[in-house]
Amino acid sequence: MSSTFVTLAEVLECRGGPLLEDEVWSLLLGTAESLVDVSYKGTVILLIIISPTSLLLSATGTLAFKNCTLSDEAMAFTAPEMLQGLSYSNLSVFYQMLVYSLGMTLYWSVDYHLPQNQPVQLSDHLNSLLLSMCEDLAQRRVNLNSILESCESQHKASLLPPPNRVIGQLVEDVFHKNVPLRILLGCHGM
Repeated sequence: MSSTFVTLAEVLECRGGPLLEDEVWSLLLGTAESLVDVSYKGTVILLIIISPTSLLLSATGTLAFKNCTLSDEAMAFTAPEMLQGLSYSNLSVFYQMLVYSLGMTLYWSVDYHLPQNQPVQLSDHLNSLLLSMCEDLAQRRVNLNSILESCESQHKASLLPPPNRVIGQLVEDVFHKNVPLRILLGCHGM
C-alpha cells in the first residue's frame, strides 16, 4: 500500500463535504495519540499550527504533520496566545496551542461546505470536546491526555474501527473516487 500523504484539506475538497462524526473521532484519536507520544518523549517539533493543510493522512493509516507557521491561511487555526505574540516557554504551553489548532481544524472539517443555515451534525459529546479544545484561554482548554481518554472511551463504547483504518479509507477515497477527475479538480497527493 502506498505511503503517499494527502492533506485533510485535500480529503475534504475531493469529497465536497464535511467529515462524518466517526471520522472526526478517529482523526482526533489518531492525532492525540501522536501528539501524546511526541510530548512524552519530550521532543520539540517544529510544527506550530495544525491546520487542514498541515495535517497529513496516509493510505497506510498513519498521520504526520507538515510544518506550518503563522500565515494568513493559518490565522483561523492559530491559538489566541500565539496571535498575541506570547512565547511558549515550556512544552505544556506549546501543546495547549496545538490542542487549540487541532480543535479548530476538526471543527472546520465538520462545517466544510455546509449551507449557512444547516447546523453542524455532531453529538453533544463531540461538540463539547471540540469546543473545549477551542477555548480562547489556554488554561481553560482541555489537555491532550483528557482528549485521548475521551476518544478511547468513545471508541470502545461505540465500537468504532481503529483510527488507522478510517484514516487509510479517507485517503483511498481521494485516490480511487477521483482518479479521473484529479487533474481537473486539482486534487493530488504530495
